[in-house]
Amino acid sequence: MDRDSAASAPGSGARAGRPVGHRSVGSRLFGRVLEGGLLHGGVQGSPVLRLFMRWVRRPLLPVMRLWRRNIQLKVVATTLLMSLGVVLLLGFVVIGQVRNGLLDAKVKASQSQATGGFTAAKQKAEEAASTNGDDGTPADGRPSQNVIQWMSELVKSLSSGGQSAFDVVTLPMGGESGSGRGPRASGSVDWAVSVPEALRERIDGDTAAAQSYTRIVYNSDQPSQPGLVIGKQVNDPNGEPYQLYYLFPLTQEEKSLSLVRGTLATAGLFVVVLLGAIAWLVVRQVVTPVRMAASIAERLSAGRLQERMKVTGEDDIARLGEAFNKMAQNLQLKISQLEDLSRMQRRFVSDVSHELRTPLTTVRMAADVIHDARVDFDPVTARSAELLADQLDRFETLLADLLEISRFDAGAAALEAEPIDLREVVRRVVSGAEPLAERKGTGIRVVGDQQPVVAEADARRVERVLRNLVVNAVEHGEGRDVVVKLAAAGGAVAVAVRDYGVGLKPGEATRVFSRFWRADPARARTTGGTGLGLSIALEDARLHGGWLQAWGEPGGGSQFRLTLPRTADEPLRGSPIPLEPTDSRRNRGLNDAGLADPASARGADK
Repeated sequence: MDRDSAASAPGSGARAGRPVGHRSVGSRLFGRVLEGGLLHGGVQGSPVLRLFMRWVRRPLLPVMRLWRRNIQLKVVATTLLMSLGVVLLLGFVVIGQVRNGLLDAKVKASQSQATGGFTAAKQKAEEAASTNGDDGTPADGRPSQNVIQWMSELVKSLSSGGQSAFDVVTLPMGGESGSGRGPRASGSVDWAVSVPEALRERIDGDTAAAQSYTRIVYNSDQPSQPGLVIGKQVNDPNGEPYQLYYLFPLTQEEKSLSLVRGTLATAGLFVVVLLGAIAWLVVRQVVTPVRMAASIAERLSAGRLQERMKVTGEDDIARLGEAFNKMAQNLQLKISQLEDLSRMQRRFVSDVSHELRTPLTTVRMAADVIHDARVDFDPVTARSAELLADQLDRFETLLADLLEISRFDAGAAALEAEPIDLREVVRRVVSGAEPLAERKGTGIRVVGDQQPVVAEADARRVERVLRNLVVNAVEHGEGRDVVVKLAAAGGAVAVAVRDYGVGLKPGEATRVFSRFWRADPARARTTGGTGLGLSIALEDARLHGGWLQAWGEPGGGSQFRLTLPRTADEPLRGSPIPLEPTDSRRNRGLNDAGLADPASARGADK
């Protein structure tokens, strides 16, 4: 487990990966497009695919950004899409019902007219047969001139009764176009195209009437039109069968259906737009107070604690506004109380620290006199004089730390930056810590001091930070070596102090910079620390615009990293030294017990 802490360092958080199932390439690509992965990230693949996705991504990014941030747009767009789907479904149903109704009415009327025409043709044939007698047919079997003329007059007579509502076509049985009873049609109907071949075959084999939908085509410039053709076998005056067809145009029904379609489309569009407007108005009434609350919350977080929501009415939104205002008022009261308390505490610490310096100076002078004369005392009194001097040293250090903390709290700390070589600072710190390291049996090794590591910094404050880190590493290193590493890259320099002692438990990497905090209160301290060293070091790093971060693992030691900008007031973008050392358990593929961890090893390989 990683236990990194960044006191003032921004980190670019790693995005956790999600398991991917066995899906096709197309489905994965489509899923990434819907989730915005291909719109916000890079595209792997051929240059043509990357160019295409870049061309598609550019106009869609603003739309997707607006879609993610605007709940009102989401609700209105969803309402419009659902309304459009409902309107389309209803439109299809209504149009289908209207079409079926129009066709049923037209078919019934056409069948009635065609039946009357068939009856009229039969009656005319019977009348003509009674007039012709036995001389109606010549000996060669061909129809007489009277029958041919009768057929022409029949077509003319039947079609004239429809007043252009239908056309009439007569055809010989079996396609006998060469006989005297050849095809005849009213108007300019192209019977060969207008009468379907399948219908003619049905009429040839059956005496019952039959019908079919067709496209009526004309030999003239008149445009074709949809129609209904009804046919039946009828006998001529000589008793010979022929085919009689009625062709009914469906133009009027088509116009009526088009009118219904247009009316439904207009009404549906109007309904969809109206529903969208209603949804926009309704959502606006809900979203506006929410946006106001979000805006006021941002102002509250910026420190403008007097901001409040405007409450009107007594509905749920009004109750939300009242609750929000009460919460803001309570927060303002609590924050004001805490600020007053913190101000009083800072003032108390500062005043007490200053007031204690005068009596402490007097006590120090007396203690120095006693300490210098201890050789004349008995052993017990001499030891007491030494303990008194040691505790006065700790007391002076504590007062100095409290005064420094009070300066940071009051914003009175000033930075005296100048170009310094951190190698010299590290050498002074290591030299000062060598006596303690010798008593602990610890070696201090410096790495990366071959090249200059120069930065604009306050040498006194940087030395105080590094002294605190090195002394802590020696104190808690359990006799193992301490490594001090220097590095510089880009616009940053860094110093890392690595120890191999007890390390840090999960969560302690962030708490270690708290004031008066100790990882183990029962652990004996031989260096007389006050518990404020790392807090002051953190404030010194922040004063430089730098980072002071900690990493550790139980039993694996810890590493503290100080990162400073090369130039004062230059923002940091990274550190030349990784926070987690390369010899950590995770990087070596080991678990907390020090055994090989296959999962960690695979993660490190990646």
